[in-house]
This record gives sequence, structure tokens and C-alpha cells, in this order.
Amino acid sequence: MSDAPETLDSGYRPSDSVMAERLDMLRPLPRISVQAFCETEDVARAIEAAGADRRMAKAHLRVQTGGIRAAAEHYAGAPTPNLVILESCLEPAELLVELESLADVCDPGSKVVVIGHANDVSLYRELTRRGISEYILAPVHLADVMAVISHLFVAEGTAPLGRVIAFMGAKGGVGSSTIAHNVAWAISKEFANEVVLADLDLPFGTANINFDKDPPQGIAEAVFSADRLDEVFLDRLLARCADRLSLLAAPSALDRTYDFGADAFSALIEAAQRGTPVVVLDVPHGWTDWTHSVLRRADEVAVVASPDLANLRNAKNLVDTLKRMRPNDPPPRLVLNQVGMPKRPEIAVAEFAEPLGVETLATIGFDPLAFGSAANAGRMLAETDAKHPASAAFGEMAYALTGRNRVKRQAKPSRVGLLNRMRRR
Repeated sequence: MSDAPETLDSGYRPSDSVMAERLDMLRPLPRISVQAFCETEDVARAIEAAGADRRMAKAHLRVQTGGIRAAAEHYAGAPTPNLVILESCLEPAELLVELESLADVCDPGSKVVVIGHANDVSLYRELTRRGISEYILAPVHLADVMAVISHLFVAEGTAPLGRVIAFMGAKGGVGSSTIAHNVAWAISKEFANEVVLADLDLPFGTANINFDKDPPQGIAEAVFSADRLDEVFLDRLLARCADRLSLLAAPSALDRTYDFGADAFSALIEAAQRGTPVVVLDVPHGWTDWTHSVLRRADEVAVVASPDLANLRNAKNLVDTLKRMRPNDPPPRLVLNQVGMPKRPEIAVAEFAEPLGVETLATIGFDPLAFGSAANAGRMLAETDAKHPASAAFGEMAYALTGRNRVKRQAKPSRVGLLNRMRRR
């Protein structure tokens, strides 16, 4: 019996025609963010070539030099993207030690692919055991890069990419839509991730006004054509609001009535999830079969309320119902808005949250001038007043609702399993 280590393959590389055939079999990739840290020019060129392919048109790819150590230093002060690709020329034992530096700086939801130069099955098994999504043996071709990304994000049976965050007001007029729009914008800016904002208030939605957009098509076409809705059709309905924020605008017209069944928005949410990392739903205040269904399927629900008695009663009913509907999900998040309105008797923040049995995610002060000015300009608050306390609150909400870590620190090498927190994804 040979004592030679078990290898991954023989080093065979298919011909250009075979590579072209492999590429033709791949589906377009979703709106993901990808960052690669390379040590050799050949691998960097292959990844850059993949980024130029038409199937990667919706993905955002950035290639940098420096390998694993550079990645650890970079992510000590920046959020990790949907996918991190790391090249390493180190021997297996050294590679494992260096990867430990990522343990405290890599977000749990990010996937990691390692491109190595060690042909060793034991290394591959150890990396996958520790939470690495895939190990590829160099040299690599653009088809290898695209194939592994496709396997991770669009292969049959792959979990939906998008995280669904729903905002709903405990009472009409509490500013739930304004908060949903500002948080969606903050997520797209903070994490350089693609976000789809869907305005589900078809007759009276305000997202088109708040973003100063008047698209000819939007969410109505998606809902009323659910039988043919897919990622391609959905792309045609989206209006670009910012670099990485797209809007499904409501028609905001009363030329028809909008009576929906319980699953009216299911196809839309599923299509958006397949192609976008974050989907924000602006749910109108009301209680119908379809709002019940939408809130039940969301990953996170934020209940927006003002600190008065009617809001407290409604928020209590809503939070209790959501907890029963979603026993295996985190409890709803409470956002108190319009706090400190002059001459209005208010319930203290702690007293408001206590009977609901939830912690307050954010408290937004009453400031009609700042919010009104931003709305009239068709911009988000952080665009008109980046130093406003609410702008910082929207950023904190972006981290909490996406499950990201706000505070990061440079990790020291340890013997703890690599990226243990990533296993929670």
C-alpha cells in the first residue's frame, strides 16, 4: 500500500471547447457581492475574466492582492461580502493556521472559497469540516470560478439567497414606510450588497415619491403576472434607486381595487430571494390573509409604533400574534418612531416595550423638518443630513436586521475551529 497522500485529481485541465460547453450550462448569477484576495497573477486573471462574463453581469466582483492575511486585515474594519475567494500558496498546516485569523472578522452569512496549491484530500476535508464552502486546486480557469459560484448560489436545491425583512406599522401614520426605505438604503450602502425594496401598498405606496422615481412598471405587474414571474421578468420591473438599491414601486393609483388572496405575493418574494441578498418589504398597516402570509414568511419583522396608548395596544396584539405564528423564528423587532412630539402625552420607551416582551431595536426622535425636507427632495435622510441621529440609527438597524456584526476586531491566531460562527448560516 502506498504511503503517498491522497490527491484531489490528476491535474487534468479540459480544452477550451469543453470549457465553453461548461459555461453554456451555467445560469446567470444573482446580485451577489464577491471579493477575491489573490497571491498569483494567473488566479487573479482567471477571476477577473469570470467577472467580465455576461453571466456575472448582476454580480459585483472585486479582485485584490495579498491573500488570506490581506483579507483578515481588510475585514477587521469592513463587512464581508456574500462570497470571499482566498488564494493561498502555503502548505496545508500553515494555510490552516493563517485562516484562523478570519474567525472573528468574517460574518456568519458569508461563504468562503479557498484556492490552494496543495493537492491534498485531507486538507480539503479539514477545510470543509471547519466551515469553508469549497476548496479548488490551482491553476483555475474562469469556468472553474463561475462553476463554484453557481454551485453555491444558484444550483438546484440551494437555499434561497435573499434575507427577507418586513416592516409594518402598528397604526397608520407612524412612519413605517419612511423607516423601511431608509433602512433599505442603509443596507445597500453599509454592506455594498444588492437590495430590492418592494412597496406592497399598491393604492397608496410612497416609495416612488421618497426616491423620486416614476417607473412605468412595478409591483402590480409582478403580482398580477405571478404565473410567469421569474428572475428575468422581475429584473425588467425593477427601478434603480441607488448604486445597489432597486425598487418595485407601487402604482399608487385607484383605477382598480386590490383584493388579493393569501399567497398573492409568494411568487414575488421567492423570485426576489433567488436573485438578491436582501429583500425589504414595506407592508401597509392592515390585517388580511396576504399580510398574514407575508409576515409569516419573512426572516425578520420590524413593528414600527409611536409611543401612545393606541399604538401600544396594537403593537401588543401584533407582537403576540407574530410570536404565535413564528414559534421558531426570532421575535419581532420594535422600532419606536416620532418620539418626543411636542405637547403629546407619551409612554416612556421602557414602559412601552415591557408589556410586549421585546427589546426596542431603535428609537427615532420626532423631527418633521429633517424628514420632510428629505422626502420633498426625493432622498434618504442620510443623503441630506448624514450626521442626524436617525441616520446612525438606520445604520444600526441595518446591521441588526441582516444579522451582521457591527464591531470587529483583528483576530489573533487560535486553535478554535475556523469560522465556527459561520456554521450558523
